[in-house]
Amino acid sequence: MMKTRWVSLFVVLLLVAAACGSDDSTDTTVAEKPVVNVFGAFSGVEATAVQEVIDAELGSMDYTAVYEGSDSFEEQIKIRVDGGNPPDIALYPQPGALVQQAEAGKLIALEDLGFDMAALEATFGKYLLSLGEVGGKHYGLPTNTNLKSLIWYPLPEFTDAGYEVPTTWDELIALSDKIVADGGTPWCIGTGSDAATGWTATDWMEDIMLRTAGSEAYDQWVTGDLPFASAEVKRAAELLGQIVFTEGYVLGGAAAIPDIDFRDAPDPMFNNPPSCFLHRQASFITQFFNVPGEEEGASGLEAGVDYGVFAFPDIDPGVKGALGAGELAAVFVDRPEIRAFLSDFTSTEVQCAQGASAAGRISPNTNVGADCYRDDILATASEAIVAALATEGFRFDASDLMPSEVGSGQFWTGMNVYMREGPESLDTVLADIDAAWPK
Repeated sequence: MMKTRWVSLFVVLLLVAAACGSDDSTDTTVAEKPVVNVFGAFSGVEATAVQEVIDAELGSMDYTAVYEGSDSFEEQIKIRVDGGNPPDIALYPQPGALVQQAEAGKLIALEDLGFDMAALEATFGKYLLSLGEVGGKHYGLPTNTNLKSLIWYPLPEFTDAGYEVPTTWDELIALSDKIVADGGTPWCIGTGSDAATGWTATDWMEDIMLRTAGSEAYDQWVTGDLPFASAEVKRAAELLGQIVFTEGYVLGGAAAIPDIDFRDAPDPMFNNPPSCFLHRQASFITQFFNVPGEEEGASGLEAGVDYGVFAFPDIDPGVKGALGAGELAAVFVDRPEIRAFLSDFTSTEVQCAQGASAAGRISPNTNVGADCYRDDILATASEAIVAALATEGFRFDASDLMPSEVGSGQFWTGMNVYMREGPESLDTVLADIDAAWPK
């Protein structure tokens, strides 16, 4: 789920040109073009960059596309749909919520929009398309993806301290202990995200579940067949607790984690000296990297120079996986320009342009090459996602796949309670999440 920043709404003003010439002129002004309204969860830098790509790449089309982003997308999309005022297209970071809207008869299937499903499967793969499948039809078109199984660090200081990249959980714990012994703080963690506060802690749980319980149990967890109170899920939460509750491991302490905005959380890595050395977050987080005290986006931090990244380490031998997320476009209204925008927005050319932009969005379109991305880290993440999809090792964010009452509801809330109240709250937290599951 790409979850986002300060700007709640991104509005593009249409230019209105005065008509010139005779009354029978057939010129079409920009203002006369039909408008496609697109609503999503990302805002701030990413929203601005995506709108710039839309304007540059699709400005000559017979329609105008306007993107609107909300930090409270999960709440607002329900309000708009229930109020009879849905957008033309919604970019859902939670496929589970999309499926609920499809089951309620609110969405239009890709088949009914005229899309060739065989062609889409060749472009995006079956797994991502299956996330929006209901009753044999597909309601979600992949528009973006990201790799979540990543840990970032301040490269020069990390290297100068003699630290080595861990490849196992035990090595990660040993590294954390070493940083504490050296007088530093290993981790910066923040789960603050307005109405979505808590989602970054669920990502930790999901990465751990993939590397302990495995992909089959992970899938059972997503569908509710493996309850939160199970030994497998409880163990994942306890391993997360090993990070957040160990004295000296987390900057500010565990109880402060929900109060730190996830977009600000990595900034202390770039203090001089660093206030923390490790930050687990998805590939999109680099758009928020900033030297504290400097204007957002103006710090000039460079991949491979100022910061490095390594894969979330293995935990149990032989149990592997790659955690990711992204967006699925869902259609509420059928008009020719909406069909055209969907085809254009997911095309290789427009997806490539987004990868090279300030948004640095990784495309689910397998025809988008590594050379499209603005740096080697994004290019490598893209290749890892494609490889994981090919071997069925890729799994989408579990909380985003679960029914919204659970995934973007009590699961998020429960993680905040766990951070604030500590290990003794775990059994109650897990039971409360299970109780939220739709009967």
